[in-house]
Amino acid sequence: MAADSATLVTVNGGLSSESSTKRLVDQICGAAQRRASELGVDLAVKSIDLRDFARELGEGQITGFAADGLKDAIESLSTADALVVASPTYKASYSGLFKSFWDLTVDSAIAGVPTLLAATGGSVRHSLMVELHLRPLFSYLKALVLPTAVFAASEDWGEAGLDRRVEAAAAELVGQLTRGPGFGQAEQKAAEDGRGRNSVRRTEAVDPFADVPSFDEMMSSLRKDP
Repeated sequence: MAADSATLVTVNGGLSSESSTKRLVDQICGAAQRRASELGVDLAVKSIDLRDFARELGEGQITGFAADGLKDAIESLSTADALVVASPTYKASYSGLFKSFWDLTVDSAIAGVPTLLAATGGSVRHSLMVELHLRPLFSYLKALVLPTAVFAASEDWGEAGLDRRVEAAAAELVGQLTRGPGFGQAEQKAAEDGRGRNSVRRTEAVDPFADVPSFDEMMSSLRKDP
């Protein structure tokens, strides 16, 4: 029986070709592919390195439109069965380049997609950046953000602790991918109607806050009470 296949898209906000952020992304991808292989899943990786689109991102912020190369990168998000997103830490938050990319995507681009958050920084003092800045951003985008994130400080490289955290996070990502909504049934349905698994899964995504009343509705209800 042929192995299932899936696509992991990575978004790397590192500013140099050999940045520690890219190194961390590559390490996570390697661990995810090994874990996926153990489960009989062929995990292909599509990498988006934002440094390659620095000028286009600046122009896009001004014009509101993405140039062709950047547009292709943004559209590749629609093929993602899972995501790894990573940024270096600048001024206690993610980089402007990283934020500019997500500013140009539609809010539903990654809705329901299992997403592993990662970041790098010069010191462990910056590690809360993931929780204070990255997690709220991707929760707003309705990504399925995994509980486990990976932060790598300068002193972490070469340490067994980082390797263990990467392996644990990658296993969690692959586990969510393989047991997530529609991984098996959607593949069969996709073959029948000619669409990819990702498009099937996303049409079945449910907004957990869809039935939450608005503030005005709640206040109106209170005013009606005797």
